[in-house]
Amino acid sequence: MPEATEAPAALSHSAAERPWVAAVRTLCEFAARRGDLDARFTPSPTAEQGMAGHRSVAQSRGPGYQAEVSLQGMHRGLTVRGRADGVDVSRQWVEEVKTYRGALDRMPANQRELHWAQAKVYGWLLCQLHQATEWNVALVYFHADRQEQAPPLVQRLTAAELQAFFEGLCDQYLSWAQQESAHRSTRDICLTALKFVHGEFRPGQRTLAEAVFRAARRGHCLAAQAPTGIGKTLGTVFPLLKAMPEQALDKIFFLSAKGPGRQVGMQALQTLRASGACRLRIVELVARDKACVHPDKECHPDSCPLARGFYDRLPAARSDAVDGPPLSQQALQEVAERHAICPYYLGQEMARWADVAVGDYNHFFDVSASWHASTLIHGWRVAVLVDEAHNLLDRARSCYSAELDWQAFAAARDSAPPTLKKPLDRVARAWQALARSHAEPYQLVDAPPTRLGQVLTEATQAIGEWMAEGEQGPHGLPTALVEFHWSALHYLRLCESFDASHSMVDVSTRPAGRGHGRGRVEARVSLRNVTPAEFLAPRFAATRTTVLFSATLAPEQFYADTLGLPVDTAWVDIQSSFSSDQLAVHVVPDVSTRFARRADSVAPICRVIADQWATAPGNYLAFFSSFDYLEQVASAIEARHPDIPCWRQRRHMDETARQAFLDRFVPQGQGIGFAVLGGAFAEGIDLPGSRLIGAFIATLGLPQVNPVNEALRERLQQRFGAGFEYAYLYPGLRKVVQAAGRVLRTPSDRGSVHLIDERFRRIDVRRLLPAWWRLQMQFASTPNAGCEPAEAATIIAGR
Repeated sequence: MPEATEAPAALSHSAAERPWVAAVRTLCEFAARRGDLDARFTPSPTAEQGMAGHRSVAQSRGPGYQAEVSLQGMHRGLTVRGRADGVDVSRQWVEEVKTYRGALDRMPANQRELHWAQAKVYGWLLCQLHQATEWNVALVYFHADRQEQAPPLVQRLTAAELQAFFEGLCDQYLSWAQQESAHRSTRDICLTALKFVHGEFRPGQRTLAEAVFRAARRGHCLAAQAPTGIGKTLGTVFPLLKAMPEQALDKIFFLSAKGPGRQVGMQALQTLRASGACRLRIVELVARDKACVHPDKECHPDSCPLARGFYDRLPAARSDAVDGPPLSQQALQEVAERHAICPYYLGQEMARWADVAVGDYNHFFDVSASWHASTLIHGWRVAVLVDEAHNLLDRARSCYSAELDWQAFAAARDSAPPTLKKPLDRVARAWQALARSHAEPYQLVDAPPTRLGQVLTEATQAIGEWMAEGEQGPHGLPTALVEFHWSALHYLRLCESFDASHSMVDVSTRPAGRGHGRGRVEARVSLRNVTPAEFLAPRFAATRTTVLFSATLAPEQFYADTLGLPVDTAWVDIQSSFSSDQLAVHVVPDVSTRFARRADSVAPICRVIADQWATAPGNYLAFFSSFDYLEQVASAIEARHPDIPCWRQRRHMDETARQAFLDRFVPQGQGIGFAVLGGAFAEGIDLPGSRLIGAFIATLGLPQVNPVNEALRERLQQRFGAGFEYAYLYPGLRKVVQAAGRVLRTPSDRGSVHLIDERFRRIDVRRLLPAWWRLQMQFASTPNAGCEPAEAATIIAGR
């Protein structure tokens, strides 16, 4: 990476030197879209269904018909490119093919006009190519469920009409493109001259920054294990900003698993923007339910005033937004309020024009991730930053997993209209037959149940058509029916890509409760992703570089295998900036926290906590494997040591309650917060200085042994030969290290960690703990667990 105080040489790939290029779709969506925002529940066909529909239309045409014809044209320096769905030159015919669901006559007029705009642009490009004076422009609609074509809608337009339409769109786009080009040029100049905000890097931070810059320059991925305290966020964002001009990067996506990580990313970006990246456009995207101003209304003009005329007001809002400060969630709300439009969909639009977009993992890695789709559609050159990347495995597994629950289905059927009774009854019969054929409470099956999939497909088609035809009644859409419909669609979509190498299917059954009929059985069908590697690999391939960083990314092979990282991924392990004398790590080897011996562990754990408290009063966190275990020990502490202030994590705490829990950790305060390992307080929180001086971790963090995790272990053993390690040990120890990492947050912090479990003596466990930790043996009682003090010293020395 260039020195923080110097600028690299003149750039050869600046945006100002590149011609203006726009895809036909981009041009039309920008310049031809007008009217209302209408997101009524009409599940659009999947990409696979869309391609199948296009093939079906092409196969029905005559011998002179050509599918997917590449075309391009130019106006005032703007090159417009695209592929026409179907062309027959002998008939002077071009058609735009659209797959759809529901009733065609209920399609919003502005959506139809957008389709016409694309068809007309292709019409002009063909007139220009073949020097024709007129051309037939057609819209062909193909029903994805009924596999039927509607009669083509045709306009025969002169070349002059088509040219005027095309140039009108280009003129609108060019005024924006010129502004964008000027922004890109100014942005790159600012970034070229950008200096590191703090002047000097922290220990380890420069090594991280250089590794990130090299990854962007060489076009490969980077996995960086970097400890707390070195400034990982600035150490990854800064070098990617420096790489943007040289590598002609269009965007950086900063992805976080949780809100606090997103806020840290925004703070780092705003700091760098203020220090020199003056024209950097930053946008923060949050989930729709968090951005929505009218949660009691639906996203269409008949319900929400912010949807009415949305696209008519969008150009002014867009211009306002790009000229303003960084678009945090609050700033987006303010711009949207000034222009009376929806802040969530304004944010989606502004992500297209931002230099850096900050959001959740789902924006790029989910099944239908919008940022990944836009990267492919628009040909963006992007870099992706994955914050706290150890969370990506579990999150990706959830993205590519699906569950069908009988009770949810029963609620959906109860709320459905009479017109849907037959298809839903067929689902019920198939579901019951499946449940009766599986006598065991939990059973793995080889593949998704065929009959259930068939009737679910029929039912979702019927529900989709019913909703698309607007027959939902005066009280809107039945919530239970909508939620089940989405779950079923997601399940069916994943069934299409199911393979036993990366996923498994299981059926869980139990007798139905009262009121559900004698002899009925409730069944849950789960399609569970085991390794998301096959799904994530194409996402990594779509980027110039993806940088995954975390304090816990070891062992390397575990993350490489399960995430599908490219074979040329670079790995860097940054040495901690903390010294071993800053953190006293005590191993308590004479206590077992296994479930069978949990009752016996409460008293010795209380002694360890009370002894430490007497030695160094202050703020501590105590972590346990479950809420029940937490309650047992917290109650014992309160009974035996009423002088020690205690507060507890509760199940299902909302944001206000979580913040109240953290607010108890005041500087120079004294007390113990009891929490669950792996929960909201075990990572991603920052309690520097005397706000937190120690942690007690009374568990190895291993996932619960149950049929699902055992099946996961077996699959991982078959594929990687490390079932126990991949399913239990590595995920568990990762949580332990993350929780311990809450103690030291700044270079001057000091504190202690107590690892309470006999299994922390094992060599394979100790090897997964940070190498800079100096482990000390501390017994909760007189040594009686087969480990004498002399032996303990040997264990620690041999680590």
